[in-house]
Amino acid sequence: MLNWFGRQFKMDTMVSTYLRRAENELMIAEKLKILSDDEEAKDFMKIPQRITFYSAAISHSYYSIFYSAKAILLTKDIRTSSPEVHKKTFGAFGEYFVDTGILDMKLLEIYRKMVIRADELLEIFRDEKWKRGNFTYNTIPQANKDPAEDSLKNANIFVSNIEKVIQTI
Repeated sequence: MLNWFGRQFKMDTMVSTYLRRAENELMIAEKLKILSDDEEAKDFMKIPQRITFYSAAISHSYYSIFYSAKAILLTKDIRTSSPEVHKKTFGAFGEYFVDTGILDMKLLEIYRKMVIRADELLEIFRDEKWKRGNFTYNTIPQANKDPAEDSLKNANIFVSNIEKVIQTI
């Protein structure tokens, strides 16, 4: 009996840890986007006006999604690890929460009418995973303003919905 309670406590702690990490990643993404746009903030921090952090905002937005997905997977005692932790996390999220309909039912419970479907969350995850790689490594940071804004919007939708679902589990 003690082992079960100890394990359950550890799981709750890990779920909370991943959710806090998701919130931190989202917050830094938002701040980096603001800093990229705000000339006075750049002056204050002695950052040249030509410098932007849009690529980093995209990357941190993705990580907020990734960590919230890891959190919800832990509620089902599903752990993902290296190698290919991102691919495994994406696959497990789709398999255990989207394909089974669990997430749609939980979202329905939360909203009474479906505001967002589970497959939309999976699509956000897929798109942001692609953007993290593409915009982080393949384009100049200044060109990433619109994708960064889109990533922040997607991350906010994904993380807030996952947090609400976890609260009902």
